[in-house]
Amino acid sequence: MFDTHAHVHDIRFDPDRAVMLERAREAGVSRILTVGCDLEDSRRALESAHEFGLQASIGIHPHEAKDAPADIAAAFDALLADAHVAPVAIGETGLDYYYTHSPPHAQREVCAAQIRYARKRGLPLIFHQRDAFDDFSALLRAELAPGQRGVVHCFTGDSGQARTFVDEFGLVLGIGGVVTFKTAGALREAVREAGLDRIVLETDCPYLAPVPHRGKRNEPAFIAATAASLATLFEVTVAEVVARTNPVAAALFGT
Repeated sequence: MFDTHAHVHDIRFDPDRAVMLERAREAGVSRILTVGCDLEDSRRALESAHEFGLQASIGIHPHEAKDAPADIAAAFDALLADAHVAPVAIGETGLDYYYTHSPPHAQREVCAAQIRYARKRGLPLIFHQRDAFDDFSALLRAELAPGQRGVVHCFTGDSGQARTFVDEFGLVLGIGGVVTFKTAGALREAVREAGLDRIVLETDCPYLAPVPHRGKRNEPAFIAATAASLATLFEVTVAEVVARTNPVAAALFGT
C-alpha cells in the first residue's frame, strides 16, 4: 500500500517515529509521502524523507498563506538547494474557507503561485479544499494547465464535486479515514461513482484516524482499515483495492 498523504515528520511522532514506521511496514505499507505545509515544515518533511527512505512534498497550506514569502518560487528554490532529496510533489496547497486562518485573497494568490511553480518543475500538486469549491474550481480553470497532474487530498465532497475534479480537471481523489465514518454516506457514494481507478489511499496522519481507530493518533499502518472499507464498498478484495489504487498513485508521484 502507498500512503500518499501523511505528516510523519510531525512533532507528534518524534517520540516513536522509527517504531511507528516499522508498524507501517508490517501492515503492508511500502511507500509513504510525507507532506509539507509551510517552509519550515517542508524542510522537516525533506529531512525525514532522507532519514527514513520516504518521499516528500513541499508546500504552503492555505492556513499558512498569510505568512507566505513574497516570492514563493525563490523560497522553494532556496529550500531545495540545501535538501538531500528532491520533492515528488508541490503541496499541500489550496483553499480552506472553513477556518479562514488566512484571508481568502491570500490563499488564492499563494495557491496560484504554487500551481505555476509545479508546472515549471514538472511536478504534481497536492490540493487541500474545504468549503471553497466554487472559488477553488475557478482558480483551477484559471491556473491549471492542460495535463498538469494532481490530487484533491482528503476528498470529502459529493458526487458532483467528484465528477468536476475527475472529469473536468483530470485530478484524482485522495481517500482516507473519513470514508469509514458512519456519517459519510454521501462521500462513499461519490467514491463509488469516481471508481477505484481515480482514487488513491492516504491517512493524513496524525489526523483523521479511520474506524476502528477513530479518536487515536492516526498513523500509516491504519491505512489498512481504509482499504478494507473500500473493499466492502466496491465488493472486491483488499488486494484488488491495492492493485487498482497503487498504479494511480505511481502514475501521479512516480514509480
